[in-house]
Amino acid sequence: MTPLAKLISTMSILLGTMITITSNHWMTAWAGLEINTLSILPLISKSHHPRAVEAATKYFLVQATASALVLFSSTINAHSTGQWDITQLTHPLACLLLTSAIAIKLGLTPFHFWFPEVLQGSSLITALLLSTMMKLPPTTILLITSHSLNPSLLTLMAVMSIAFGGWMGLNQTQIRKIMAFSSISHLGWMIIIITYNPKLTLLAFYLYILMTASIFLTMDKINVLKLPTLMTSWSKTPMLNTTLMLTLLSLAGLPPLTGFLPKWLIIQHLLKQEMTATATIISMLSLLGLFFYLRLAYCSTITLPPNPPNKMKQWPPKTPTNTLIPVLTSLSILLLPLAPLMPTIT
Repeated sequence: MTPLAKLISTMSILLGTMITITSNHWMTAWAGLEINTLSILPLISKSHHPRAVEAATKYFLVQATASALVLFSSTINAHSTGQWDITQLTHPLACLLLTSAIAIKLGLTPFHFWFPEVLQGSSLITALLLSTMMKLPPTTILLITSHSLNPSLLTLMAVMSIAFGGWMGLNQTQIRKIMAFSSISHLGWMIIIITYNPKLTLLAFYLYILMTASIFLTMDKINVLKLPTLMTSWSKTPMLNTTLMLTLLSLAGLPPLTGFLPKWLIIQHLLKQEMTATATIISMLSLLGLFFYLRLAYCSTITLPPNPPNKMKQWPPKTPTNTLIPVLTSLSILLLPLAPLMPTIT
């Protein structure tokens, strides 16, 4: 893919995202979602590998279906109320269809089937875009319409996503699939609180983007796609592997790292809403995700490959480290002390 084509695709993704998050009319929001979908397809299929082409095809079909449901939902609501404003979503069937459409776009359970396969067929940088930037427009629509959606349905989908993301991530050896199931699990944490405190959902989403970007950029730097390769990278880049371990533990939500902050605030707010049973369930289910995060951290730093005397030493790469990696890693680890400064969110 030429640099000009990459620039056009990237600018189109930014344009589609900006159109969707700044629109008040359903048609402009739908147009922004379509621009996003068409812009990311060349980046997914740029390697011309059969798996990449398959991933691009799956992504296009799923996103086209979800966009059609968004359009159908807005049309039903406009026919019933005479309003095309996003905030005026009141028709019950339109609310149900919109919830399904956004769940498909985000990859929430039970509409998660496409996300791990698409990430596995993409490059690490494209997988980073799919896990972060491409989830911003649907999340924005969900935030705007959260007051009209069914809280019980969202809670059920969130608990299912946390359980499924943790359970299916246990048996994976491919890094991209592990990060896909991690994304599904984290989306469950964001969605479960969205009807009660949208600001907290936004905070969790921003911190998730921060930590995920740090991990994907580090993996791309050390050229790791699966666990056996990760186990051999310590001798080449020990410092990057150490910071990767800390970022993975932060994504798992262990204190005193940044990833503990959104989970702590979400559980606290669920207890305020008298949802003690739900908070207990998702806390227990998060232990499933903790297991494969710990396995990733263990493989990145603690295990060393066999090193017989006659084996040639692997020298570290000469290419300079991306400046974003230390900045994002520092923010992904050290932001927990900001918790007392967030009284308006809790």
